[in-house]
Amino acid sequence: MSFAIEVAHLCKSFGGVDAVRDLSFTVRRGSTCALLGGNGAGKTTTLSMLLGVLLPSAGSIRVLDEDMVAHRYRVLGRMNFTSPYVDLPKKLTVRENLTVFAGLYGVRDKRARIAELAADLELEVFLDRPYGQLSAGQKTRVSIAKALLNRPELLLLDEPTASLDPDAGDKVRTQLTRYQRESGATLLLASHNMPEVERMCDAVYMMRAGAIVDSGSPSELLTRYGRGTMEEVFLDVARRQGVGA
Repeated sequence: MSFAIEVAHLCKSFGGVDAVRDLSFTVRRGSTCALLGGNGAGKTTTLSMLLGVLLPSAGSIRVLDEDMVAHRYRVLGRMNFTSPYVDLPKKLTVRENLTVFAGLYGVRDKRARIAELAADLELEVFLDRPYGQLSAGQKTRVSIAKALLNRPELLLLDEPTASLDPDAGDKVRTQLTRYQRESGATLLLASHNMPEVERMCDAVYMMRAGAIVDSGSPSELLTRYGRGTMEEVFLDVARRQGVGA
């Protein structure tokens, strides 16, 4: 089996506080996988190490067959990341921001790619508006467009539909699912939206206090915990009830 992500015994400490503890997991190429857990579970720290933004205190990370500690620059152009909590330059327009990032990622026909994504994510109306003047939901959609510019083989998503209304959230999930299906890309998301996880994900890793405490497909976890929704499974794990206690 071919893996897009291989993590082994990963640890990250900040001033004696263990944010991630002996984390090991794999993500199969072409799949959509979720990291779930409450605030402070270690999800964002894990994504940051997968991106090469943070260096691990111990353990190893391989992304698209490359060692992310030793050779992350070999693979960074083949991946991308989105988070509604990371702002783009506020004085630049949406078009200018996307043009800058398209250049950084070496996108050949920048205008055509930006126009394509603007149509898919309904950005045309505010393409020439300064990013800082957008609503939270509009910024989230721009962040998704930025993440898709280089047609990444691996897409890391931190709360990809936060701040979106149900209609916009549904459209973004549809776009991401279509992109994954058409490109064969691998998606790894951290989310608190449990219906989103049930709809999109092939596999789920449940995190608590920096460690994985359970894993499986959404249907397997629902059966294991005897629950009807992933939200109920999430609450069981967060409250140390049931199988993952």
